[in-house]
Amino acid sequence: MKLFEHEAKDIFREFKMPTPPGGVAKTPKEAKKRAEEIGRPVVVKAQVLSGKRGKAGGVKFADTPDEAESLTAQILEMRINDLPVEAVLVEEKLNIAQEIYAGITIDRNRRQYVVIGSAAGGMSIEELAEESPEKIIKKNVDPFLGFQAYEAQEMAVAMGFEGKDILKLASFFLKLWKIVEKYDVELTEINPLILTEEGEFLAADARLNIDNNALYRHQDLIRELERKPHEQNDRERLATEEGMAYVELDGNIACICNGAGLTMATLDAVELYGGKASTFLDLGGGADAKRVERGVEIALMYPKVKAILVNIMAGITRCDEVAKGLISAREDGDITVPLVVRMVGTNEEEGQKMLNDAGIPFLETMEEAAKKVVEITQEAA
Repeated sequence: MKLFEHEAKDIFREFKMPTPPGGVAKTPKEAKKRAEEIGRPVVVKAQVLSGKRGKAGGVKFADTPDEAESLTAQILEMRINDLPVEAVLVEEKLNIAQEIYAGITIDRNRRQYVVIGSAAGGMSIEELAEESPEKIIKKNVDPFLGFQAYEAQEMAVAMGFEGKDILKLASFFLKLWKIVEKYDVELTEINPLILTEEGEFLAADARLNIDNNALYRHQDLIRELERKPHEQNDRERLATEEGMAYVELDGNIACICNGAGLTMATLDAVELYGGKASTFLDLGGGADAKRVERGVEIALMYPKVKAILVNIMAGITRCDEVAKGLISAREDGDITVPLVVRMVGTNEEEGQKMLNDAGIPFLETMEEAAKKVVEITQEAA
């Protein structure tokens, strides 16, 4: 479950973590009132469960309450990554001396939490990892001992801080760890964590994702937030209703598979041959023709999709049912982009014959299929 920035900051303050003064506004007039209460220039930030708000125009600065009111009216009319903006967070504009990154997530290879810090905050950690990996400091957490104070201080030193700043920054890392422990957090980060010109550290941003599998332990929090555990766009909601796992990415190839492991492997194969996936869509076990057709419909609702790769390893799912769903989707006019298919397993020969009779080509291996769909999208570009 993803929390909005203002919700995450409420939890941060519960752990005595300093944040800029401000509050939520759902109307331009409320934003003006918030700015008046602050009495100084402010930043107005769209509250959506999506990253890259700034690049989308969802973060704006205002020198006066009237300007905050006007900018809020603009932001509330926006959709960011297809999500409507229903509220903004109005906070004091800070005098920034340095932007820092601080976060904790799960290192799935080591099966441990990992604490991450960088003195070069303000940009996404993925971009920083590509451009300047040496600027990222990591510390894996012993699951039995937890994250220790001396480890937090070592990270602050490795990030280049000195004197009292070491203890101040280490305090943020330790408080993030306490939040992770209490709320079963999958990911939490502050980007940027601001060092002000006055020498204070403040959490200027806040991200907090709670493990869905642990939500039964946090029913009080869910009731307090007064919203459903999942805030999804229309495509994500439809996929959930159909029993599919659906995640949108930045590429242009929709990957439709059965099983999370196979879907991840398919994404990797597409990446290997120079392409990028737009869609992770796991049909789940035992998908029938109707679910396959529905999966294609949902995948094609995403405007970034330029081709579809269907990769099926049939067990309780049957290849003839998959073929029936794909044929029906094409006959109904749902498939409007190139389609590449690979399927093996239960009723493989029957399914492949059905595709062949319908004029839908299929390939024998995942590698061949991934290479083919990448070639198609590159030729069309």
